[in-house]
Amino acid sequence: MRVVASVECRMSSRRLPGKHVKSLLGRPMLYRLLERLRRGRCADVICLATSTDQSDETLVRVAEEAGVAAYRGPLEDVLSRVIGAAREVEADVIAEITGDCPLIDPGIVDAVVDRYLKGGYDYVTNVLDELTFPVGFDVQVFSLTLLEEVSRLTSDPQDRENVTSFIYRNPQRYRLLNVRAPRALDRPRYRLCVDYPQDFDLIEQIYRALYPRDPAFTARAIVELLDSRPDLANANNSMPNAFEWPSSGGKADQEVLALA
Repeated sequence: MRVVASVECRMSSRRLPGKHVKSLLGRPMLYRLLERLRRGRCADVICLATSTDQSDETLVRVAEEAGVAAYRGPLEDVLSRVIGAAREVEADVIAEITGDCPLIDPGIVDAVVDRYLKGGYDYVTNVLDELTFPVGFDVQVFSLTLLEEVSRLTSDPQDRENVTSFIYRNPQRYRLLNVRAPRALDRPRYRLCVDYPQDFDLIEQIYRALYPRDPAFTARAIVELLDSRPDLANANNSMPNAFEWPSSGGKADQEVLALA
């Protein structure tokens, strides 16, 4: 099966416009995210899923600079955009990642994809019902065929924008699995996505501390840094989550993720 790491991204963020091109050690934040994903082994291709809005032309240029594919689709109908991106690169399986997670760990992405390919589930993620990983290590894996079915079944704008909400709201229809963090990464209180200026400031400090020594720094290194630096760990924890975490009403199976 051909796997695409699909990165949803647009310039018109409501909370922090232009965040994806803010400079992070001399490169756009989006570039750093794509740079990390390229170190993974399970994705056959990486594709930026952005919009046809003129403002997103700059994101396409960042993708080109990072050496990854780009697909442009509807601004608000993100579900259609992700389907279009997967079709464009002839993928069978989608590992969905959002563009506001510049510390995404390719090892976690690989492990979630591996668990999906092992079989038994239609949808495998690490953020369903019970959050155990730090916020910002999020990945959802499912097939293109499944997402095409979802597209036929729902026209709800909420489902179209959130891509996977129809799946986990229908546990009677789909087999759902949430993979929990191993003990060393079980830090749901750490907020490592970028929705507010305080978030970006923290991400920048983490990059400055870890990237010069090891550009391929891992989730484990990030957690160890934050464990040793409460001032960093608490720098943005007063900020509200920008969205509700996925919930199946407790219907998803749970197991601890096996990391290499």
